[in-house]
Amino acid sequence: MPNISNKGMKMPESPIRKLVPYAEDAKKRGTKVYHLNIGQPDIKTPEVALNAVRNAEIEVLEYSRSEGSEEYRTKLANYYKNRGIEVDANEIIITTGGSEALLFTLGTVADYGDEIIIPEPFYANYNGFATASGLNVVPVISSIENNFALPPIEEFEKLISDKTKAILICNPGNPTGYLYSKEEIKKLAQIAIKHNLFIIADEVYREFAYDGAEHYSILQEEGLEDYAIMIDSVSKRYSMCGARIGCLVSRNKKVMQTAMKFAQARLSPPTFAQIASEAALDTPQSYFDEVIEEYVERRDLLISELQKIEGVKVAKPKGAFYCIAELPVENADDFAQWLLEKFDLNGETIMVAPAAGFYSSDNVGLNQVRIAYVLKKENLVKAAQILNEALKAYNA
Repeated sequence: MPNISNKGMKMPESPIRKLVPYAEDAKKRGTKVYHLNIGQPDIKTPEVALNAVRNAEIEVLEYSRSEGSEEYRTKLANYYKNRGIEVDANEIIITTGGSEALLFTLGTVADYGDEIIIPEPFYANYNGFATASGLNVVPVISSIENNFALPPIEEFEKLISDKTKAILICNPGNPTGYLYSKEEIKKLAQIAIKHNLFIIADEVYREFAYDGAEHYSILQEEGLEDYAIMIDSVSKRYSMCGARIGCLVSRNKKVMQTAMKFAQARLSPPTFAQIASEAALDTPQSYFDEVIEEYVERRDLLISELQKIEGVKVAKPKGAFYCIAELPVENADDFAQWLLEKFDLNGETIMVAPAAGFYSSDNVGLNQVRIAYVLKKENLVKAAQILNEALKAYNA
C-alpha cells in the first residue's frame, strides 16, 4: 500500500481524547464515568445566542465573507474596546475555532523548519499545530513547585536562535490555570522587540481570572503593534464549544493580509455559528459574574479535596478551569487507562488527561494529570474520592 506521510506519522495523539475508547467501553459495562479530561463546561449556553439561531430567517444558507461577517467583527471590536483593547473590525479575522486561528497564525509567521518557543506544559494541540505546520517547538519548562510561573527571561533568551520566529503563550493557561501578570507580559514584550519576534497570545480564557486578579492582554501593551497576535474563541467564554468560532486579532497589516490568504483558501467560517456568536456578545455581565463565582467555588473545593489525598501535589490555578496534579504513580498514562479498564468504586470511575502530552520535552510530566473542574461540585467531591481509592488500589 502507499506510504503515509512522515508528517502524519509524527502527528501526536491528543492526550485529552485518546482514552475515549476505553471510557466508552467502561460505559457499556455499566460504569459511570466522571469526565475530568476535557474542558467542556456544563454551564448553560446564553439563551440569547441559542435564540438567535432559532429565530434566524434564512432562506439560503450562504457563504459568509472569508474574514467573517462585518456585523460580527464590528460588534466584536466594540467588545474588545470595552475591555481596554483598541482594535478595528479590519484587524479581526473570524476563524473556525481558536484552533484555525492558531494554524493561520503559524502559517503566517513561520516557515518549515522554523522554531517557536512555548512555556510548558502547554495546550497539547500546540504540538499538533506545530507538526502540521512543519515547525519545531522549543520548550521552556515551568514548574509545579512555583505554580507554573513564567520562567526567568534568561531562560527564554538562551533558546533564541536565527530560526526562532515567535513565542507562544496561553493566558490564562491551559493546562495549568496560570494567569500571567502585567509585569510578565511586559517582560515578554521586551524580548519580542529586542529579538524581533512575534508574541502570540492564546487568550480564550480571558474572562476566567480569579481572586481579584485582572487579565492583561498582549494587545494592551504599547509598542507591540508589529509584534502581537491574539487568538480568541467563544468556546469557553459562552460555553459554546460546538459553535467552532474563534478569531485572529492583530494590528500588523502584513500579518492580517497574509492570514487572509489562508482564510480565503478555506472559504469562510460557519454562518449559523457566527449568528450565535454575534448574539452572545449581548450576554449580560451578571452571567459571567455567576460563572466565575461557580468556578472559584469548584476550584477551591477540588484543590482542598486533592490536598487531602496522600502523595498528591497540586498547583492552585488563578484562571481558566484546569489544574495540574502530580500523582504518586510512575506513569499517569498507564494509570489513566487502568482507571477506565480495571477500576470502579461502586460502579463509578473517572477519566483524566495524562499530562505528558502537554509537554514537548521527553520524560517530563509522566506522573502528572490535567484535571478540568467543569463538573458540579458534588461530582468533583465524588471524583476526588474515586481518585483517592484508586491510587490506594493501584499502588497496593
